[in-house]
Amino acid sequence: MINEVISIAKEASKAIMLIYKNDTFDIKIKSDNSPLTKADLISNEIIVNGLKKISNYPIITEESYIEYEKRKYWNKYWIVDPLDGTKDFVAKNGEFTINIALIHNQKPILGIIYIPVSDDVYYAKLNNGSFKNGIKIYNTSTRKELIGSDSNFHSSKETIDFFKSNSILNIKRFGSSLKFCKLAEGVIDVYPRFNGTKEWDTAAGDIIVKEAGCIILNIKTKKELIYNKENIQNNYFIAQRNNLNFL
Repeated sequence: MINEVISIAKEASKAIMLIYKNDTFDIKIKSDNSPLTKADLISNEIIVNGLKKISNYPIITEESYIEYEKRKYWNKYWIVDPLDGTKDFVAKNGEFTINIALIHNQKPILGIIYIPVSDDVYYAKLNNGSFKNGIKIYNTSTRKELIGSDSNFHSSKETIDFFKSNSILNIKRFGSSLKFCKLAEGVIDVYPRFNGTKEWDTAAGDIIVKEAGCIILNIKTKKELIYNKENIQNNYFIAQRNNLNFL
């Protein structure tokens, strides 16, 4: 279904860009203090309707959360962030994405990250590799002077301390799930995340980096992230190329 999912994301991207090109747009603040725009809602509607046409799997999105009692027995389902990086969207820096992943037995088996401004798409399918615009990508870096990545709007003291304690001086900032994309294609070596993310923020990037020779580890358990938890909040994590070990 990967081509169908990419087509759905492309349709949502076109709708997002129509709003993005306007000089101003309405912004609401959600209960968790994150921003919400018309673009989030329109993208959500397009993606949900599109996924319903290609499968019967249930769907959970950032804009249509489903309580655990209704989803705890789900074996396979879609998880969507219709506009990841709304703060980047509002800032008009171009670094926002559309994230769609298919989860099976608490692990992502398919994921796409679509970048509306550049029209680039990263995607992966379990045991089939990771791709950017149809070209296979893999993090083959062996550089000793490591390059880390931090968020445009969600950095933290713990993240800065991590870089300092590991003598990582070269830090590149990216918005939304672009940090996963940059790790998968070898632009960066490590992406520590020491503040809040939800499952829809990481699911697509999770499989893309894994299929590109990298790994994401839960800092508490030192194991890979799992999905469809009762609490959809992720623990802090470190995403890194496989030949590194920060935990």
